[in-house]
Amino acid sequence: MKTVQISLNSIDKVKSFVNEITKFDYDFDLVSGRYVIDAKSIMGIFSLDLSKPIDLNIHAEDDAETVLEVLKPYIV
Repeated sequence: MKTVQISLNSIDKVKSFVNEITKFDYDFDLVSGRYVIDAKSIMGIFSLDLSKPIDLNIHAEDDAETVLEVLKPYIV
């Protein structure tokens, strides 16, 4: 598992982020305080405080570098 901090501070960023990660078969969790939600859930993401960076847990064993390359625009 790899953890990075991302910023999703606009509606368009959230939509494009979810579109990008749904292309992967791995599990992604967003962690904000004590809340952990599925990063592929747009409704779940909007339930978080998006004004500050959020931790993204990437559950990819061998292909984490490819995922990070796609997520580069969101990483803080």
